[in-house]
Amino acid sequence: MPLRKLRTQRDNQQWMLDLALNMRGRVQNFERDEWETPKRAHNYRMLPKMWRQKAERDERLGRQAQAEGFNATATRHYDNAIEAYRMSQHPIFYDDNPVKLATYAKLNEMVDRRSEVSPYPIERVEVPFDDGKTISCLLHLLPDRRKAPCVIYVPGMDQSKEAVPKAHNNPAIARGMHILSMDGPGQGNSNIQKIRAVGDNYERAGAAVMDYLQKREEVMADKIGVYGVSMGSYWSLRLASYDHRPAALASGVACFNPNNTIFSQSSPRFKQVFMYMAGMTDEDEFDEMAAGMTVKGYADKIKCPTLLVTGEFDPLCPLEDAIETYGDLTCRKEMWVMENQFHPLWDISNLGGMDCHDYICDWLARALHDGKTNDGRIAYVTEGGDGPFSDCEWTPTVGPGQAYF
Repeated sequence: MPLRKLRTQRDNQQWMLDLALNMRGRVQNFERDEWETPKRAHNYRMLPKMWRQKAERDERLGRQAQAEGFNATATRHYDNAIEAYRMSQHPIFYDDNPVKLATYAKLNEMVDRRSEVSPYPIERVEVPFDDGKTISCLLHLLPDRRKAPCVIYVPGMDQSKEAVPKAHNNPAIARGMHILSMDGPGQGNSNIQKIRAVGDNYERAGAAVMDYLQKREEVMADKIGVYGVSMGSYWSLRLASYDHRPAALASGVACFNPNNTIFSQSSPRFKQVFMYMAGMTDEDEFDEMAAGMTVKGYADKIKCPTLLVTGEFDPLCPLEDAIETYGDLTCRKEMWVMENQFHPLWDISNLGGMDCHDYICDWLARALHDGKTNDGRIAYVTEGGDGPFSDCEWTPTVGPGQAYF
């Protein structure tokens, strides 16, 4: 029997990825201290089972709470079940895999169960896309469905429309905004439909979602914001350079230029997953496509007020890359640099233990409700300081292309 050909050259590092998972409970973002997996997985192949077992427990608790009429408790348990089923199917990066499809069906079931008990309406939305396919979205509406601004959430490559927001603690709803989370090309249900993350597919998908939202009676058509996280930080910048209808843009947990470090220096997991998202099995073909994954030559086309948020030592976006992207913007702009932080920006001391979602939604709410944004401000948000809205203006110590430490 011939030896099986590795999908990527870096797949020969799988033993290192398994070792890191066994010892640290993580497959990426190794700078983070907390354990990521729900229980000890000794290697990568165990991940779907570990996450599925957690999901099944969360599902049982949610069903029990719902049967007792405790909807608030049920909502939180279903939030947890959704996340665990999502994480269970995500490491399976092969088309039409039966285990992936069955687990994805359970994810969908939990989304619908959560909608039964949620404190506000959550609607499934299918936006027409290429050749009879659809961009699947979840639209979280204010409880009274009043006409209000809306935020489009652009997930990261390891997320999908179910990841953010949670129904039990929705930062957009709490700030008087609807929020729609989309499965862009390569994500979630787009994977199932084989809508690939290649070329300008994400920009076109985002524009189609904008078309849809502008027709919704609950949405102020001129007050639609975009919020992208991680790989979504790249996609959101590209989207706003392609479609000038967004009224505000927040791009956080930076990965502004994926052609730099994510596929070559960081965990092999990133390239393994994204080749599946792109529908590619030939590494040379993928490398050629990935070389064009940059915001260089696009950032200056963005028209709306823009916020960039990054960790000082984010390995997926070296600070000099973030500084260069910020410098290329010609719109009203602001950047927050989180002292000593990495990727992602959850539960960080710079924000008093909160996620970046809360503070970024504050910025978006002010921009969309009141039309107020800063221009030309870079904030250095220290670990023990008073947050990004305090007096923490900063002049970077390096420029574009100059290594930061």
